[in-house]
Amino acid sequence: MRSSSSFMLATALAAFSASSLAAENIAPSSWNTSAELGAIATTGNTEGASVTGKIDARQELENWSNQYILTGYFKEDKRTSANGQAKRVRSAQRVLASAKAAYKLMEDGKKLFVLGTHVEDRFGAYTEYNTIAFGHSNRMYKKHDNVFELEVGPGYFSGTRATGATESGFTIRGAAALRWRLSPSAMFTHTSSVERSTSNVHSSAEASLSTKINGTMQMKASVVARNDTNVPKGKENTDTQTSVTLIYSF
Repeated sequence: MRSSSSFMLATALAAFSASSLAAENIAPSSWNTSAELGAIATTGNTEGASVTGKIDARQELENWSNQYILTGYFKEDKRTSANGQAKRVRSAQRVLASAKAAYKLMEDGKKLFVLGTHVEDRFGAYTEYNTIAFGHSNRMYKKHDNVFELEVGPGYFSGTRATGATESGFTIRGAAALRWRLSPSAMFTHTSSVERSTSNVHSSAEASLSTKINGTMQMKASVVARNDTNVPKGKENTDTQTSVTLIYSF
């Protein structure tokens, strides 16, 4: 499992290095980075705390569009044992890191991409999940700030189930992204992806509504759903997360 994960990571890094080398001797790149954070603390009959965060960095070059994402979600609850002792127990811990390099084709809105992702989910149906995918991206619609894009292509995954069993294999991946400007200060965004292998269908979706506070700050309300069709006994097929976060763009 570790060797296949290392191979997938090395392949992705090689592609991203190629995009950086190709960017030499051209105009400086344009970066657009956002960091978001949300936290909830409860006291009284129920005591606990949860934190969610995300960093999304996008780089536009003459021939390449690159994106790097890091997300995390952590939750702790205060529980009292039968003998009256109170202690904090971790009940959620999920980290995702992804990187994508997309080469711009001659026709506007069309790209060839390579994507690598790594997920660690301590309490999920898969405690570790790695993918690498290649494919074609097509902007199906664009008008002002309203954009709809599709991606499709083959890939490879390796994962560790909650039972400790490992699996890997080839996949077919499809993804869609929609950004729709509702008003000068409000934006609706929806992203989804599906990866089908011989043993499982892994899918995820996020719908969010963000409202601008000022030139650099936004507030976002979002719902995230993740589903696996084949999960170990005792695990749910679908995980959902609803959050409200503050976003700082720079």
